[in-house]
Amino acid sequence: MTVRAIAIRVGDELPPLRIPITRTLIVSGAIASRDYQDVHHDAEAAKEKGSPDIFMNILTTNGLVGRYITDHFGPHARLQKVAIRLGAPNYPGDEMVLTGRVTAVADGTAEVSVTGRNAIGSHVTGKVTLRLPPDFPDCPDAPHGEAR
Repeated sequence: MTVRAIAIRVGDELPPLRIPITRTLIVSGAIASRDYQDVHHDAEAAKEKGSPDIFMNILTTNGLVGRYITDHFGPHARLQKVAIRLGAPNYPGDEMVLTGRVTAVADGTAEVSVTGRNAIGSHVTGKVTLRLPPDFPDCPDAPHGEAR
């Protein structure tokens, strides 16, 4: 669902996004980001290093956070800054639920606080700054005609 800028206000909650954490997601995300550390694809190696199983890398999490924001604000929203911190690992068989809240809107940009939780606790927390899409003509702060 894409929202219009006129509807964007500080304090607005984004709808949650539920992401099943599968082995395929963990391994393919690691491969796609060229992260070949064995803890992201080899369960035995992960166990030898003290983890109960393979776990998701930060680059996959970063991509999922970006997807969450652009799914909500639309394909023309431009991520300007994604600042995240990892907490509890994402293991296969779990589910991560991403939630967000608009914390600032000004000058054609918005800032969203994002949290991703799993059964263990908070997997990711952070803030995303984005340039609002140019098709938000009703937003008084969005410059018109500017390439974004």
